Amino acid sequence: MRIGIYGGTFNPIHLGHMEAARCAAERLRLDKLCMIPTGVPPHKRLEDAPSSRDRLEMARLGAEAIEAPCEVEVLDLELRREGKSYTVDTLRELKRKLRGDRLFLLLGTDMFLSFQTWREPEEIAGMCTLCAFSREEAGGNGLLESQKRYLEQAMGADVKIVRLPQIIDISSTQLRGQLACGEGRAFLAPAVYGYILREGLYGTGADLKDLPLEDLRCVAMSMLRHRRIAHVLGTEGTAAALACRWGEDGQAARRAALLHDCTKKLDREQHMALCRQYGIALDPEERQEEKLLHAITGAAVAEHMFGESEAVVSAIRWHTTGRAAMTTLEKIIYLADYIEPTRDFGGLTELRALAFQDLDRAVLLGLKMAVHDLKKRGVAVHSNSVRARDYLKGKLT
Repeated sequence: MRIGIYGGTFNPIHLGHMEAARCAAERLRLDKLCMIPTGVPPHKRLEDAPSSRDRLEMARLGAEAIEAPCEVEVLDLELRREGKSYTVDTLRELKRKLRGDRLFLLLGTDMFLSFQTWREPEEIAGMCTLCAFSREEAGGNGLLESQKRYLEQAMGADVKIVRLPQIIDISSTQLRGQLACGEGRAFLAPAVYGYILREGLYGTGADLKDLPLEDLRCVAMSMLRHRRIAHVLGTEGTAAALACRWGEDGQAARRAALLHDCTKKLDREQHMALCRQYGIALDPEERQEEKLLHAITGAAVAEHMFGESEAVVSAIRWHTTGRAAMTTLEKIIYLADYIEPTRDFGGLTELRALAFQDLDRAVLLGLKMAVHDLKKRGVAVHSNSVRARDYLKGKLT
């Protein structure tokens, strides 16, 4: 396998890093790209930096958003290792684990030009292909080409120049300064920016209980697995359309949709910890079925962390099972979660049309479909879903 190694402080990871990684994966025909946040960089001080955990999580969120033609993985091996993070130690460890694979070490211009000053550069050159990013127009850069020839002759290095067709002119240092002034979001993946806001990094100091919709969207994305982002954004758009059709508050619908899966990726122990933290008493059915927990804990997080209204919190709480006598907003979020554009299963064409024609009949149909599907798969149906179905049946007859 052809494996790319891309290290850096990633403080924070930004679109320049992401575009360079994508381009390298494509140009070098990589089978896998490993991004490795530096623990303790030997060449500079990490002043006022977030914790290692924060830098690792931002790197993971950024890596997930890279549209690379290969798998992108973030490794924490340098963060776990004590002392300064020397590349030669990292490559030795990787060589032991990845026997037979060909390694490509991705280097920024400054790092490439100073490569001979690194610790044990000859050994590094013997373990991998050195790949230097060229931040210029095609035609060659004198300094890079001169350094390439020197390393090839002096160390027998295998060197490649990776030309970047798109230059994103920002450094992490500049970006940190912009973030402290309320700027810089344009240079970050939305989920990374949301994480920075959520954790209050780089002097952002956002009030999570008074976030504008655009910021809430980014924060919500930072709390999701990447593959679920499209679903949540689809739910938001569908909820807004339904709110417009049925005279409901569009902002409330969007906020509920954005947060409805905010705890979806948590495991059972994390859900139970949130229940203890917020004093939530679960009924026997909820304790038994883990898939019901994210609606309950998500509603609590929406209320206590984000200060959302009672209407929004309630819509999140009941978006999975439904309940008898649902409010209009609760019905909208229940349906939007069910029929948003990325969903693809039988019966949705009719349900999508009905949602804009008769809201109650659409919710009833959605409940019937959900109950049928759960029974078919041998999954217990929560009594709230049965009560919601029977309530609407009685109302409509």
